[in-house]
Amino acid sequence: MAQLKKIKTPLLEIGYYEHGARDGWPVVLAHGFPYDVHAYDDVIPHLAAAGARVIVPYTRGFGPTRFLRADTPRNGQQAALASDVISLLDALGIAKATLAGFDWGGLASCVAAALWPERVAGLVSYGGYDVADVAASRLPSPAGLECVMWYQHLFQSERGRQCLAHDRRALCRLLWEQWSPTWAFGDDVFERTADAFDNPDFVDVVIHCYRFVHGSEPGDPALDELEVKLAARPTIAVPCVTLDGTQDPLKPGGSAAHDVMFTGRHERRVFEVGHAFPAEAPEAFARAVIDVHAWAEEQRRKGHS
Repeated sequence: MAQLKKIKTPLLEIGYYEHGARDGWPVVLAHGFPYDVHAYDDVIPHLAAAGARVIVPYTRGFGPTRFLRADTPRNGQQAALASDVISLLDALGIAKATLAGFDWGGLASCVAAALWPERVAGLVSYGGYDVADVAASRLPSPAGLECVMWYQHLFQSERGRQCLAHDRRALCRLLWEQWSPTWAFGDDVFERTADAFDNPDFVDVVIHCYRFVHGSEPGDPALDELEVKLAARPTIAVPCVTLDGTQDPLKPGGSAAHDVMFTGRHERRVFEVGHAFPAEAPEAFARAVIDVHAWAEEQRRKGHS
């Protein structure tokens, strides 16, 4: 097993694992809530065998990742999550990488690809164009989806904060079960990830993420300019595969309507899995990353010919 590494960015000390050849083509695998780096355990061997340098970081508020300063806002908004990905590339000296993610990790990867396309060779995103439409999020969804999003509504209250703080393992396991109804994960699989929820900033970051997107808490003023750009719904031009899971209640109907948001080479692939796509269908996730890398290389060669 790879050893945990740590590296400092302007705001964080990020804990991460690195696999594969040091001189391989770089890919960052970004996880979401309530998951961690172990969601990619069965994806990594396929990518390493394909020549990738695989970087798997703990996002802010999870596992060993820590804020460097006590006065830094424990912010979970999308511009912050994407900025962390770019700052990680800077710290590692990586000019350009393939980004792949699901849940918050898909959001961060999509935002990074939209705002900093010169840093992104290609993109794999579970759930389509996952840039949060903050204005639309403040309007009601269909009743069935509002029911599935119960945790987001709970987190708007102090009662919800206390529930997450005091019963985080039970709450997060319930989300795993509801979002991936056909994934028969064992206790050991959940507990291996649940340790990441003991991060001292976990509750603050998670609560802020969902309060920001619902409009009940402001974002960091330093990120306002980025959020204005995201509010304009920028398209994504880098080569991309988007993935849908037909068993995911958070993504009813899939993401076919998002196709117009991808202006470069793009394929949408559908599988009978739930929300934790890389854990449930690791070979399909890895295949998407490898294909996107191949497309990016083809594009690069054509650009130099």
